[in-house]
Formats: sequence, structure tokens, C-alpha cells
Amino acid sequence: MSGGISQAAFTKALLDPDRPAPASLTSPSGAQAGKRFDVYRNNVAVSLTEALGVAFPVVRKLVGDEFFTAMAGVFLRAHPPKSPVLMLYGDQMPAFLEGFAPVRHLGYLPDVARLELQLREACHAADARPIAPDALAAIPPEDLASARFALAPATRILRSQWPVFSIWQANSEEGAPAPIMRGEDVLITRPGFDPAPQCLPAGGAAFIEALMAGASLGEALEKAGGDTAGFDLAATLALLLEGGAITSILTRDSET
Repeated sequence: MSGGISQAAFTKALLDPDRPAPASLTSPSGAQAGKRFDVYRNNVAVSLTEALGVAFPVVRKLVGDEFFTAMAGVFLRAHPPKSPVLMLYGDQMPAFLEGFAPVRHLGYLPDVARLELQLREACHAADARPIAPDALAAIPPEDLASARFALAPATRILRSQWPVFSIWQANSEEGAPAPIMRGEDVLITRPGFDPAPQCLPAGGAAFIEALMAGASLGEALEKAGGDTAGFDLAATLALLLEGGAITSILTRDSET
């Protein structure tokens, strides 16, 4: 590549098939390298589109392969990779979908993308050792309200006005029930090697978000109570324990 080509100009031409190859781009023999550049440009676009398809399989399924490929082309021109590591490429997809007119009628699509993005984030989050299953039961009842919980880095919460978990599940698991059009909150944990999304009971998201912000169990319960009068503490704690999301419990006397 000639020294007269800026990186920005090269990248714009690389990601936009309507742009001509940079005029100063030549082969080692000094000949114009337009045809070689076109081949390289196509390979890059195909690779990035495939990466997005792997990252957002449910989004791809919901809109169809042909539409997704065309949409990915628009996305990658607007949001080229910032790193050669494509592990989390596409992190701007949810916001992109919110402003992409052709999918405006699919109001749930940005949140489905958020769920798929958070699943990837959870997959690559740092490892953490969960507490023993009986550790919570060993805490004296009088110490529970003031206890503070540390949660694993893989833990994620997604709150949606759409049935985002049910839509994801119906398009990911054979025989899953059809979604019912109502809002759902999702907890993502990583009990083993793979992240696991779970639909939270009413008030569960507010409760866990409070714990993640450093609130005590009692303070988190107040947050959950403000969200709903029927908060199921036992069910929410069970989801956290089963997902290996609680890594330590700090009480007045000791850390579990």
C-alpha cells in the first residue's frame, strides 16, 4: 500500500463497495491494484458479515438471511471494527437497530440484540468461584438483612418492555412455547462454560441490580418491593445460586 493513502481513506474504501479503490494503491510492480483490492474488500465484508451472523443468530433468524446480509453491510460501513479481535464486534448493533428504518416495525429487535450481546459478554467475562450451595443457609437470620453479596463478573440483567427472553428462546430451542406479548426481565449467569439466560420473577431485576450496586439484602428487598408487591425472594436467590452468580457474602462478622 502506498504511503500516500491514509488509513481512514483506505478503511472507507475497504468497507464501501460503491467507492473506487484508492488511486494511489499499487501492486509491488507499480501497476494499479484495483482488482486485487476488490477481491480483498469482498473477503473482508464477507468475514465481518459472518462474524455478525454468529454474534446475533436470533436477530438473523428473525429478519432472514438475505435481509441480514444486506443490513450487515450497512452496519459494518457505519461501524467498522475498532480492534482486530472480533470477540465483541457488533456491540453497537442494538443502537443501530433502533435507528434502522427497515426494522422499525420490529420493536423488540434491539432488545433481542442486547440479549445476544450480553450473552457474549458473559461468555468472555472473568472467571469467579461461586459460594458453596449451603453457604447462604449458614448465615444467622439476624445477619441476613445487612449481608452484602458479591456477584460474578458474568452476571447481567436486561429489562425489556418486550418478551425478549421468550422470543430468544422460541428461536433458539426446539419446542419452546410461543412468546406472550408482555415485558420480561432477564438474568444472565454462567454456571459452567456457557452463559444461561433466565426469565426473572417480578421485582427480580430491581433486587439484583441493587445487589450489584452494593446494597445490602434488606436494601435490595426494599428496591424489589417498590417494583412489585409480590416479589419472590426465594425464587430469585435460587436463580442466582443455581447460576453460580454469588461469589461471596459479606456479613457483620465474616465473609462467606
